Amino acid sequence: MIGALLMIAPVIWIIESAFGQDATAYKLPPTWWPVNPSLDNFNRVFEQLRFEVFIFNSLKVTTAITLGQLITCSTAAYAFARLHFPGKDKLFAILISALLIPSQVTIVPLFILMRYLGLYNTHWSLILAPLVSPFGVFLLRQYFLTIPKELDDAVRIDGAGAFTIYWHIILPLSGPALTTLAILTFIYWWNDLFTPLIMINKAELLTLPLGLTILPGRYGAAALGNVAAGITIAIVPVIIVFLILQRYIIRSFATTGLKG
Repeated sequence: MIGALLMIAPVIWIIESAFGQDATAYKLPPTWWPVNPSLDNFNRVFEQLRFEVFIFNSLKVTTAITLGQLITCSTAAYAFARLHFPGKDKLFAILISALLIPSQVTIVPLFILMRYLGLYNTHWSLILAPLVSPFGVFLLRQYFLTIPKELDDAVRIDGAGAFTIYWHIILPLSGPALTTLAILTFIYWWNDLFTPLIMINKAELLTLPLGLTILPGRYGAAALGNVAAGITIAIVPVIIVFLILQRYIIRSFATTGLKG
């Protein structure tokens, strides 16, 4: 509980500053509840910047990546977990080894590739590369292994093929794992700053994290309330999604370790 309070304290301070006044934001000890709460900071942010465009761009990119990973990772995980083909274990080991490579190492060749394809300064440069996730494949494969294979044999007797088993048996039983992957993917790419910083420089294409970097330069370091309002806009949707769906994450991680 002490650790949780220490971690949540900066978030509470940011939210208090967003609804409070700049004069009280720097008080020591900090105040945890605004004296005269108002929406003035939020109004100024939307008046000075096209924040609704940043939010739409982030939703567009993040939703596309999340849906893409659910499709590609689930199909790949199904192949590695339920099908038999030569070199399966070696291919899976090569795929998992990609987790050892940080994104900072691959960003330069990715930038060159996107510019060569004419996708630089488009949202496709943010969407295409993350459509496949080694972590997502690993997570779903571990969950698929916990589903009894007797279910596959039972429907094969009735003439069902691999896709029918995947669509009608595996996916309906994998709700917790699919929800967990969707939440983790959405949160990660919603907060991603590094890739848009390299790939995007048009104002109308900026995502929300990249748009937040404009606030200190526009208002100055002293206008903490406006900056805090922008940060609150970015973090509140993620917190709401996590609080609503957190039980699926716990259920998924509790079951994926049962069989490997």
